Parts: sequence; C-alpha cells; structure tokens
Amino acid sequence: MSLFDFAHQLFDLQFMGESLGLWLLFLIVIIALMIFDLGFLNRKDEVIDSKTSLGYSAFYMVLASIFGAWLWYNMGEDHGMDYFTAYMIELSLSLDNLFVMSVILTFFHVPRKYQHRVLFWGIVGVLVMRGAMIAAGVVIVQSFSWALYIFAAFLLVTGIKMLFIKDDDDDNIEDSFLIRFFQKHLRFTKEIDGHKFFVRLPDHTTGKIVTFATPLFMALICIEFMDVLFALDSVPAVFAITNEPFVIYTSNIFAILGLRSMYFAVAAMIERFKYMKYALAIVLIFIGGKVFYTGMIGHISPAISLGITLSVLIGGVLFSLSKTKDQAR
Repeated sequence: MSLFDFAHQLFDLQFMGESLGLWLLFLIVIIALMIFDLGFLNRKDEVIDSKTSLGYSAFYMVLASIFGAWLWYNMGEDHGMDYFTAYMIELSLSLDNLFVMSVILTFFHVPRKYQHRVLFWGIVGVLVMRGAMIAAGVVIVQSFSWALYIFAAFLLVTGIKMLFIKDDDDDNIEDSFLIRFFQKHLRFTKEIDGHKFFVRLPDHTTGKIVTFATPLFMALICIEFMDVLFALDSVPAVFAITNEPFVIYTSNIFAILGLRSMYFAVAAMIERFKYMKYALAIVLIFIGGKVFYTGMIGHISPAISLGITLSVLIGGVLFSLSKTKDQAR
C-alpha cells in the first residue's frame, strides 16, 4: 500500500463526526507549532517582553482566522460562524484564567524567564484534558439530548452570578484547598534550580537521595487543575453554540494558544479588563437562553449569535478600558 493510499484511507475513516485524517492533521500542525516554539523560538530561558508576546499572539490569532476561513469554506457558513463565535467566547472567558496563572506563578516565585516553559507544558496538558472533556460532552449530549438544557441552565446561573456577586478580595491563594493538598502530599523544594521541574536531593528524614518537585512543577500542576475548573464554564458554553466536536476542539485550542502567547503582555495590565466580567456574564446568559429559545420557539441564526457575541465583547473591552484609563496613567 502506498503512502497516498494510506492517507486516503485515513481521511475516509470517521472519528467524532469528522475524518480521522483531518483530526490527525490538525494535531500534527499544533504539535509542530509547539516544537517550533520551544525548540527554536524560545530555546533559551529569556524574559519575553510585551512586544514579542503581542507578536506571538497576533501570529496565533491570524492562524486561527485562516483556519476559521478554511473551515467556513469547507464545512459551510454556519459551522464557520459557530467556530468564530466559540473562539471569541473561549478567548474572553480565559482572561480570568490569565489572572489566576499570574497569581500562581507569583506565589511560587517562578522567575519571568522560566514562566514561558511552565505555560508551554501547561498547553500540552490542555491539549489532552480539553480533548477528553469535549469527547465526554459529545457522548453525553448525543446519548441524552436533555443534557444540553442542563448545560444551558448552568450558563444562565453562572452568568447571573457574575453580574451580581462581587469578587472576594480576601481570599488568599495559600489558603486554597489545591495548594494545601499538593504541599501536603508532594515532596517539594522551595528552591529554583534553573528550568527543572524535578531535582534529586537528600530526604529530610532518611538522608537518601530522592526526587523533589520544584516550584516550577508545583505551579504547572496548579495551573492545569485551574484550567480544568475554568473549562467547566467554557466547554458548556461552546456546546450551547454547536455540537460539532471538531469545531469545539479547534476553537478551544486556538484560543488557548493565542491567550497563553499574550500572557506576558496582558498579565501586567489584567486589572484594566476587570469590567469584562459583566460583558462575559451577558454573553453566557444569551448563549444559555439561546438553547431554551431554540428548543421551545425556533432557530436563531449563527450570524445573529456571532453579531451579538462580538458586539457585547467589544463593548465590554471598550467600557473596561474607558473606566480604568486613570490606572493606565
């Protein structure tokens, strides 16, 4: 069998509503981008400045847009609009994730020149965990159609809570269950040893040489667990837009790649986007309400969903920047 015939068979096989070859091709492209990122662009441990960070982010956003245009052309207008709607919602919902990542990296005193490595390996975990969560969501929605209404109700409740419940500024990260659990059950050191995630040191009680986790690894696993918690909002939101697994997964991954690249430019000014939560709350309420409206009254065009989502999010950005312009000065 020739390589061409083998590739043709892969594209004939179906996996979660799309050809297996297309899934593999997407994953190969993402893995190639990550290898190029860590192996060539950021081979040395250096501080990434804001200009470089914005350049990386712009590159991934352009790539996401090109992919969306390709998907629009090959899978149809509705799927294309759903992709861009899901991409923007995921990108916006992840702003809070940026703030939490910044707090975690600061808590473990991870130097800026090593933060990119932590975020890079965090993306590797996201590729796997988001895939698993989306696959589980597909099985649930296809097996129990009413589950979509549970997702929608969850979005409505979450959106309403975001509108009326203030952030608790008194919570400290060191008091969180996650931090206390890992500090209790993992053998770790507070010392940074380059960009290593593990080091070999004498045990405090036996004196034997054992493996210790460094602050970089502690920060990594905390970021991974927090990403799972944030996905509990973003994944149901995307399922409320479309049931196409390929659209859901690709929009999630491109949004995460772009936002992680933007981290070093946005983390320092994340407070300027604190009013974005109200725009996100309105979007979540709209997306959740759309599911009930579609089931009880009629279909809402993807173009309308995209237009409303885009208008609310842009309005939220402009409002936030306007209200916090004194902070910028």
